[in-house]
Amino acid sequence: MINLETPRKHRMLVDQAHQVAMNMLRPISRKYDRAEHSYPKELDMLAAMIDGLSESGTSEGAGATSSSAPEPVSSKGPVDPNKVRNGANLASILSVAEMCWGDTALLLSMPRQGLGNAAIASVANDEQKERFKSVWASMAITEPSMGSDSAALTTTSVKDGDHYVINGEKIYVTSGERSDAVVVWATLDKAAGRAAIKSFVVEKGTPGMKVERLEHKLGIRASDTAVITFTDCRVPAENLLGTPEIDVKAGFGGAMATFDNTRPLVAAMAIGCARASLDLTRDLLEQAGVSIDYDRPAQVQSAAAAAFLALEADWEGAKLLTMQAAWMADNKIPNSLEASMSKAKAGRVGSAVTLGCVELAGTIGYSENELLEKWSRDSKILDIFEGTQQIQQLIVARRVLGLSSAELK
Repeated sequence: MINLETPRKHRMLVDQAHQVAMNMLRPISRKYDRAEHSYPKELDMLAAMIDGLSESGTSEGAGATSSSAPEPVSSKGPVDPNKVRNGANLASILSVAEMCWGDTALLLSMPRQGLGNAAIASVANDEQKERFKSVWASMAITEPSMGSDSAALTTTSVKDGDHYVINGEKIYVTSGERSDAVVVWATLDKAAGRAAIKSFVVEKGTPGMKVERLEHKLGIRASDTAVITFTDCRVPAENLLGTPEIDVKAGFGGAMATFDNTRPLVAAMAIGCARASLDLTRDLLEQAGVSIDYDRPAQVQSAAAAAFLALEADWEGAKLLTMQAAWMADNKIPNSLEASMSKAKAGRVGSAVTLGCVELAGTIGYSENELLEKWSRDSKILDIFEGTQQIQQLIVARRVLGLSSAELK
């Protein structure tokens, strides 16, 4: 039976992450929200600290670089209670949630903790994981004409001797300018469909790769979001993650394993940002004389208290779903359904909770005197990137009904 309390072995990590969020991220949150595209230099010291913890083994495997996708098995089956693991995936989502309690955009700006690192951890072979272990990698999937359909990408990669030649344009690349490398999704053969989509690690400075511009955004302003073009960009063949073979039977499975890995991480970001809003709003309500009594039914309390309790209950459900998706990955149980469920639930809840808290706090929530309005702006992207709310619901429906993408569009 799954126990979704914070495991004892991870409690020290969670406490450390919370201290960092409170003492290092929260104090500079507003500063870098206003200074869009300015690199938060304070993160360099924090990155060095995390590197030291990783090398000493005391970080317990936290971070995008350490999480991993579940190994494919034929069925979920019963889990041996004597072999249940609370491993790197659960540690990652717990620490990410705490860091986003401090600031989501600053977490996204952390060196060597990019979404591309999670892709490498999910798809790369052992040699590649070792070679790219110190690389800060962003992830380039979305294109101007593809919308939410990752399989519709048009960026191409053609084998030429011991290199691949990449051509195409990617948009909304998180940390696209600051990262050391970009994990680029491209097709080896458009005629082969989804099965031909592979990911490549393209290191900065590679001829033919160009950061065209940085986007101005509603939220997560401390995080740079880039448009990158690839023009006859030659990438060493050994930088193709995983296997170069096109397996039509396997289909999009290799690429989707990346999403099974990253979607719970994004869900954890939404959980952390929403909890920050709940914590502050609870304090503001208490200062205004509104008491929240957890021992009494919501319907016999004030309207503000009842609304707060409803938001908090919804948040709790999102948290538990996300922990379950990570726990399944740690225990080698396929988690594609649960990864999408957690992303859909947490993304929606994040927006609902942060906006709900702005409303409950009234003029204080809408002003820049507190961070509530910022958190409501930051949280919206977490319902969009790594697969929109609508796409997640479509994936969940396909999994539950046992239908293919061709059968349910």
